[in-house]
Amino acid sequence: MRIGVLGAGISGLSIARLLKDDFEVEVLEKESVIGGIARTRDVNGMAYHVNGGHCFDSKYNDVKDFVFNEVLPKDNWNFITRKAEVLFRDTWINYPIEFSIKDIDKIDSDLAFNITKEMFEASYEKGANLEEWFINHFGPTLAKEYFIPYNTKIWQIPPREMDNVWICDEKQMKLPVPTKKTFYDSLLDRGADSMVHRNFYYPKTNNQNTFIEAIGNGVKIITDYNVSSIVKEGNTWIVNGEKKYDILINTTPLDLIPTLINNIPENILSFFKKLKFNRVTNILWETDGSLDFTWGYIPDPKIGFHRISNTGAIVRPVSNFCTTEVIGNVSYDKLLSEGKKISFLKNPIDYNVTEHAYVHFDLNYMESKKKTITYLDSIGLISHGRFGEWEYYNMDVCIKRSIDLAKRLKEQYL
Repeated sequence: MRIGVLGAGISGLSIARLLKDDFEVEVLEKESVIGGIARTRDVNGMAYHVNGGHCFDSKYNDVKDFVFNEVLPKDNWNFITRKAEVLFRDTWINYPIEFSIKDIDKIDSDLAFNITKEMFEASYEKGANLEEWFINHFGPTLAKEYFIPYNTKIWQIPPREMDNVWICDEKQMKLPVPTKKTFYDSLLDRGADSMVHRNFYYPKTNNQNTFIEAIGNGVKIITDYNVSSIVKEGNTWIVNGEKKYDILINTTPLDLIPTLINNIPENILSFFKKLKFNRVTNILWETDGSLDFTWGYIPDPKIGFHRISNTGAIVRPVSNFCTTEVIGNVSYDKLLSEGKKISFLKNPIDYNVTEHAYVHFDLNYMESKKKTITYLDSIGLISHGRFGEWEYYNMDVCIKRSIDLAKRLKEQYL
C-alpha cells in the first residue's frame, strides 16, 4: 500500500517515519529543505529560529520514547531549565506572572493585593470568549494588566472576539491554570511552575535541525516538489497527474486545500475562506551579554515585539544572540526602530517573515474547522498536524498526533 504525505514539517516527517516500515511511504516537500516552521537557519554558526523558539519537551511518555529511543538518543540532548520573564510596567519579573505576586508588590502593592484577592475569588467558568476566560480564571485586574494586552498583541484582535477553545483541551495544555491552593503555595515560595517546557531538551549540536533531520532518517522525501493538484479516481489519489497513492495525508495549511482540489461544494468553500492565520516577522539580534532568560514576554502595546526567544541562553556555551518576534508582515526598518526600545539588543543579524505561523482562533474558528475537516474526511483525505488540523500544536503534540494516527492506520490496514 502506497501512502503519500504532503509536507515535510514535524508532522509530515513524524507520520512518515512511523509508517515507513509497514507501508510504502513518500513525502512531498515544496521547499529545498525539510522541517517546516520548526527549521532553523544557520547564520554565521548561530541557529536562527525563523519562527518562534522551538525546543522539545512532552508530557506524553510515548512521545519521549519515540524521540529518545528511535530518533535521537537522550545523550545527544542538553537538559535545560527554562527561565522566562515578563516585562511588566518596565520591570522584568518572573513568568508565569500569576506566581510573581512578590515581584508585582515591589512595583505596586495595591495592584498585588487586588490580584491576590481576585485569584482567590476566581470562578473558573469557561465564559463565552477568551477575554471572559481570562477574567474568570485570573481576575479582572491581572486580565487587564497582562493577559488581555499580551494576547491582543499576539492575535491582533481583542480577546473578546476570540474563541477560548485553544487554551486547554484534551490534546494539549497551552495555559494551565493554578488552583487556589497552588497559588497560595506560590505566595509562600512553595509554588512550582507547572507549564509545559519548564524544563526542556535542545540538541547538543546547538541546532534544532539535528532533531528534525533525525526524524527524517530513512524516510523517502522528495524536496523541491510543488503540489498543484490533487484528484481522487476510484480509491486512488493522484497528485500533479503523476504520483499515485492509496492513502494521502495532508500536513499543508488547510486553507490552501481549495487551490489543490476542484469541485468543492460552495457551502464548504465558504468555511475554508473563513479560516484565519497570523504571519510572524522576526529579527535575529546580537545582544550585549546581559540577557539571561530563555524567553521574555512583552505585553506593553508601546513596544512592537511581543516575545523574545533567547536561543543564546540555550546553546552551549552560552552565546550573545536572540530573536525578537512580532505578529504580521512588518518591515525590517520598523523592527529596527522597535529594537532601539530594548537596551540589550545591539546589532541586527538577520530578518524573516513566516507566512503561516499561528492558527487564528476567532469566533468563526470552531465551525469553520469542523466543516472543512468533516468534508475532507468524507472524501478520504487525511488532514494532519498543526495547519492540517488547524490547531495550535507544539512540536511534541504534532508527534503525539502522528503516533496516534499511525496506530489507527496500522490497525485499519495491516
